[in-house]
Amino acid sequence: MNFLDDAPKPHFVLVPFMAQGHTIPMIDMAHLLAKHGAIVSFITTPANASRIESTIDRARALNLPIQFVPLKLRCAEVGLPEGCENVDKVLEKEQVKRLTDAYSMLHKPLVSYLRAQSNNTPSCIISDLCQPWTGDVARELGIPRLMFNGFCAFASLCRNIIHHEKVFENVADDNELIVLPGFPHRLEVSKARSPGNFNSPGFEEFSEKILEEERRADGVVTNSFYELEPLYHEEYQKKIGTKVWSLGPMFLCNTDMSAMAARGDRASVDAKHCLQWLDSMKPGSVLYVSFGSMTRTVLSQLEEIALGLEASKMPFLWVIKSDDKPSDIEKLLAEGFEERTRDRGLIIRGWAPQAMILSHPSLGGFMTHCGWNSTIEGISNGVPMITWPHCAEQFLNEKLIVDVLKVGVAVGVQSITARTVEVHEVSVVKRYQIERTVLKLMGEDMDAEERRLRAMELKGKARQAIDGGSSYSNVKHLIEYVLTKKIRPEVQ
Repeated sequence: MNFLDDAPKPHFVLVPFMAQGHTIPMIDMAHLLAKHGAIVSFITTPANASRIESTIDRARALNLPIQFVPLKLRCAEVGLPEGCENVDKVLEKEQVKRLTDAYSMLHKPLVSYLRAQSNNTPSCIISDLCQPWTGDVARELGIPRLMFNGFCAFASLCRNIIHHEKVFENVADDNELIVLPGFPHRLEVSKARSPGNFNSPGFEEFSEKILEEERRADGVVTNSFYELEPLYHEEYQKKIGTKVWSLGPMFLCNTDMSAMAARGDRASVDAKHCLQWLDSMKPGSVLYVSFGSMTRTVLSQLEEIALGLEASKMPFLWVIKSDDKPSDIEKLLAEGFEERTRDRGLIIRGWAPQAMILSHPSLGGFMTHCGWNSTIEGISNGVPMITWPHCAEQFLNEKLIVDVLKVGVAVGVQSITARTVEVHEVSVVKRYQIERTVLKLMGEDMDAEERRLRAMELKGKARQAIDGGSSYSNVKHLIEYVLTKKIRPEVQ
């Protein structure tokens, strides 16, 4: 895979937004670039570094040229407790704002670190769109800054049109459906179910900085692949007027068991036990239920999910996160649900090796929050999906999955369930809706079979993209692009 044996080694500086859903694909990107021969500095903080310790150890064991750089985050100066360094550790919007302020204070330490790398001068910064301060760092060092956009091209194009055309400026009803102007085909969206891009009160300056740096970026990197959404890729690239490098599915560069088990927090369940249970189930029979790292599920919704899964009589593997209220979880399980479904259900409390689970032959469906990492993992493993969007761009991803790719069934969520929403504001999906949707996805009728066939076709396209196809070519072209960019003499 390494095509730089006889060429200069570019040095990529990766700066993720420090939430697991943003960090994981950039870890995969670090491995992808390193396996192609590039040098990588992965910028993190001490608390976040401890959460990816197994990933760091594995990179060292493989002798990959990845340096994980933990820069101290000045939490106390912005009014946060020491060690509060990841977005999933906070619930209040004001705390999120303080975290973004703390991240921007990494500017000087990062510049100092990079200037000290005399033997490995940085060639390029790839940073999350939510780390806009890195644009100033790149200009100070005289190197390109590429923006990592964790959305797919479909959602990115929607988001761009929404913001630049001010689609919702004069719309009073947040639930009113608006036809998106300039989209390649008719698409109706509502303000309530569209990505907000930090448009809450107090985030105005931060939001404007994101949009400004998006305009100034030298290019965009995404964790998608061209063959999945060629129309939207082309239109998005035209819209922003700069190159879009789609490098995904990046997790496919780490497909052995140890890599899959390392792509997140410390496992709360033995991966071998999980595999043994999956091995005992019939091929294509199990529904995997997981809503990602950032969602919060209230007790009333947990109860409805449990009873809907029970009524469906389908085998399931359900991940209930450890940071949902433990008392809620234990109350639910104490009522006999786990015992009644023991012969066909497995409950995982906490983190689970998702990529490993989705690749298992016993998987037949995936109930997902439609976060892009989960979505592309499901697509790349040929697994049809039940869509249960919660927030951000997830309602747009649902449209892609259900209406465009036609590999999913919507459970029927109508309103956002952000992690900051109060319990009384949550619109609970009822057990009968869940049971009905599970049976529809996992059934044997013609519609279900056609979904499975389409899902398997996309799996083949995903693998081809990485194995010599568009994404492989884009990695090569990205490295070649960076190698042609010289540091400006006035800032050396």
